[in-house]
Amino acid sequence: MSGETPKIFDSLTKPVPPFRAGLDIFPVDSDGKKLIYIHDGLGYVPRPFVLNKEVAGLMALIDGEKSITQIHQEIINYQPDTDVTEELLTKFVQHLDKNRVLFSDHFKEYADKIESEFEALEVRPPACSGTSYPEDPSELREKLDEALGHGKVSENAASAQALYAPHIDPRVGLSTYGKAFAPLQTVQPKRVIVLATSHYAGSYHPEYDNIPFIISDKTFETPLGQVEPDKERIQELKNSADQLGISAKDRAHRIEHSIELHLIFAQHIWPENFTMLPILVGPFEELFYSDDAEMKNKVEAMSHWLNQQLEDPDTFLLISGDLAHIGKKFGDSAAAETMFEDVKGFDRSFLNLAKSGDAEGLLRHVSSDYDPYRICGFPPLYTFLKSSTEVSGEITGYQIWDEQEQESAVTFGSVLYNRNGHS
Repeated sequence: MSGETPKIFDSLTKPVPPFRAGLDIFPVDSDGKKLIYIHDGLGYVPRPFVLNKEVAGLMALIDGEKSITQIHQEIINYQPDTDVTEELLTKFVQHLDKNRVLFSDHFKEYADKIESEFEALEVRPPACSGTSYPEDPSELREKLDEALGHGKVSENAASAQALYAPHIDPRVGLSTYGKAFAPLQTVQPKRVIVLATSHYAGSYHPEYDNIPFIISDKTFETPLGQVEPDKERIQELKNSADQLGISAKDRAHRIEHSIELHLIFAQHIWPENFTMLPILVGPFEELFYSDDAEMKNKVEAMSHWLNQQLEDPDTFLLISGDLAHIGKKFGDSAAAETMFEDVKGFDRSFLNLAKSGDAEGLLRHVSSDYDPYRICGFPPLYTFLKSSTEVSGEITGYQIWDEQEQESAVTFGSVLYNRNGHS
């Protein structure tokens, strides 16, 4: 980073920068105190960031258009005897800016520094080690063995070509992970393609606008060792980047868990070295709202390329995605438990369409009400199925994580695919 770091916001008349997109902001109770908790999945906020709930109304006024003077005037109009002054408002805004929750010049330069440093790395360090799974390799292998004990080796493992499996935190989805990966213990691919949900691509606007796929040529590291990139295929994708809708600027991989949580299972069940091609898949909202020919063409081209790779029996595809995200944490007005029966029916239809390889049926199902349950695994799974022929699948697991304190839930499942119609 060159030059001086931008000053913390300090103006009465300029618009106050808005809150950043992608922050999780929700109420919590702590020792009888009502608080607002702000969680930053991208890790820019230096610590868990908590505010008194009394400032919720003030936060709503910070919309990227109003200045401190204008916000102050609105407060006076609503509450003429207020003790809030422009000076107090300025201190509050500066507190937000220092903690990098506003989309300000101060934040942008800090974020660009972090992302540029990541892009310059040759090795992608683990993001979930020590939190979602044990940092100690022996403890991790014990935990993975525990998971695999919930599943069984498939008699058709030799014909397996792809697996759709969750990327939910293993601490709440261990049994479904085990049912998904256990059938693959007798398979040993030389090349693994991981097609995974990108949870953070939209946070880098406009970096990935109209670019559905994000690749990385880094070596990926976990407590179980390092996995080298499939340089030949990565270069092939780079050469066709425009046609396939690919970006090789890999900052979206920095804290993404969707590849890493599949990788630790792959390293554990496949002891021989394999190379990996990590591909993150951004949202396909354009396919829900309009007949976007450009996006369709890119997805079809990537799907065709993927299925060409899977003609090689030494190549295996891991598809990383969860199912529904429901409840107050995800923007619903109702608690998740009131939606369970409807969601289970929706998920059942989704998994049956996925099992049968019906890509267009899957698209119609998810887009029927503009993705009402936020199925994050749809983009990578649809990409695989779009050009697949004679593919059949077996549903191997389904589970609901009911986060009762947040009145929210995530559902997830798994489908094992076999090549050439074997089932």
